[in-house]
Amino acid sequence: MSLHMAVEVVRDSEVSLTAQIQRFIKGEIAAGSLHAGTRLPSSRRLADDLDVSRSVVVEAYGQLVAEGYLEAVQGAGTRVVGHLAGQPVVPALLREDRVPGARWDLRPGGGNLPDFPRREWLSCYERALRSAAPSAHAYPPLAGAPGLRLELAQYLGRARGVRATAEGLAVVGGFSQALGLLCGVLRRDGVDAIGVEDPGHPGQRQFLLERGVRPVPLPVDEAGLDVTALAATGLRAVLVTPAHQFPTGVTLSPDRREHLVRWARDVGGLIVEDDYDGGLWYEPGPRPLALQRLAPDHVVYAGTASKLLAPGLRLGWLAAPPGLLDRLLRERARHDLGTESLTQLAFAELLRGGLFDRHLRRLNARARTRRHALEEAVRRHLPDAEVLGRAAGLHAYVRLPRHTDETALVAGALLRSVVVRGGAAFHARPRGGAPALVVGHAHLPRSGISEAVRVLARVRSR
Repeated sequence: MSLHMAVEVVRDSEVSLTAQIQRFIKGEIAAGSLHAGTRLPSSRRLADDLDVSRSVVVEAYGQLVAEGYLEAVQGAGTRVVGHLAGQPVVPALLREDRVPGARWDLRPGGGNLPDFPRREWLSCYERALRSAAPSAHAYPPLAGAPGLRLELAQYLGRARGVRATAEGLAVVGGFSQALGLLCGVLRRDGVDAIGVEDPGHPGQRQFLLERGVRPVPLPVDEAGLDVTALAATGLRAVLVTPAHQFPTGVTLSPDRREHLVRWARDVGGLIVEDDYDGGLWYEPGPRPLALQRLAPDHVVYAGTASKLLAPGLRLGWLAAPPGLLDRLLRERARHDLGTESLTQLAFAELLRGGLFDRHLRRLNARARTRRHALEEAVRRHLPDAEVLGRAAGLHAYVRLPRHTDETALVAGALLRSVVVRGGAAFHARPRGGAPALVVGHAHLPRSGISEAVRVLARVRSR
C-alpha cells in the first residue's frame, strides 16, 4: 500500500532531519491530526516523498516507537499507538512516561527511581514538625529555609568540595526550576544561546528552546566536553555535566576542566554545572570534586534530590556568585513564592543526623551490584559490545559494534516488551560514531537485567 503523509522539514535548519520528522509527528499526534491507529507510510515511501535518506526516516520511526508514540507490527506496518489521547508521551523535562505492557524499562528515566528511605524521612519530618517555629508555616524565604541552606553548605563543602556559604545557596524546585531561572536572567542580559553537550539530554535542549534560549550542541569525547569547540562559537554560557557526563558517563578531564575555567575567565562567561546524580558514585577511588571550586565567580553549581531521594519532592539547590544569586531570586519572585518549608526542614534533619549519608551508601551498594549484573550480562549475551563510562549514577552507556542497526534493535526490543533508548536519541546532530544504548539499570532486579539483555541479544541476531 503506497500511503502518503504531509511532513514539513527544513533542510537548512540546525535541527537534524531526523529530529524534525520526530517533532512533526509528535506535534500532529498531540494536535489530534494523527489519530490513534492511523497507519503511516513505510520508511522507504516517506523517504522518497521527502527526498531524504531512508535511514533518516528509519531512525525517526524507531525512536518514536521507543518513546511510545508509534507501534511497529510485523506485516501491519507502523501505526500511531492506540492508547494516546492527543497528549505527548514525553511532555516534561527529565521525565519518561511508562510504556504500557512493557516488562523491562531500561530507559534512564521512567521507573528508574531510587529506594526512598521511608522510615528515616518520616522520622525527620516528625522532628521538623515538632521543632518548627510558627514562622515555618508562613511563606518561606525565597532563597530557602536558613536551616537547610546551612546544612547544604556544610554537606556540599564536605562531600563535593563546593565553595559556598549558606548565604550563597538557594533552594529551588528541582533542576528544571534552576535552569528556567537562569534562562530568564540570561535573556535579560541579551544572551540568547547556551552551549550544551552533544550527546546530551534531549529534554533539556527542548526546555531551553521553550524558554527562549537556543541550545548550541558541542561535541563530547572520551575526555568530556570539547572546550576548543566551545571557544570557537563565541558563546558566553555553557551547560555541562563534568563529573559524570550524561549520557556517555565520561568525566571531564583535569586538562579540560582547567581549559573550561580559562574560557570562562577570558570571555566573562558562565558555566552551569549540573551535578544531576550527586553522590551516586560506586567506582573505586574518589569522586571528582565540583568544578565550581575552581572558579566560584563563574560557575553556577546545581544539584537535586531527584536521583537521590525522589523527583516528586521537587527539591534542588544551587550555588551562585552573589550578584547573580540576587538576580536569580528576583527572577523567581516573578513566578512563585518559594519552596515548601516542611519538606526543606525534613531534608535538613536528614542531612544533620547523617541519615542522608547512610542512605547514599545503601544506594551506591545497590547500584554497584546492578552495574556488575549489567556488565556480566553484556559479556555473556553481547560479547562484542562494551559498557563504557564511570561506574556512577543510575545508567550506563553500552557501545555496540558498528554494524549494529541501532534503530531496528530499539524497535525490535519494544515488540518483545523491553524498552530501551538508542544513543542516537541523545544526539542533536547526526553522529559518525558507533551505535549505542543508554541503559538505566539501578532500579531493576539483577535477574531482570540479565533477561532484558538476553532479549536484546536475540533481537540483534535476527
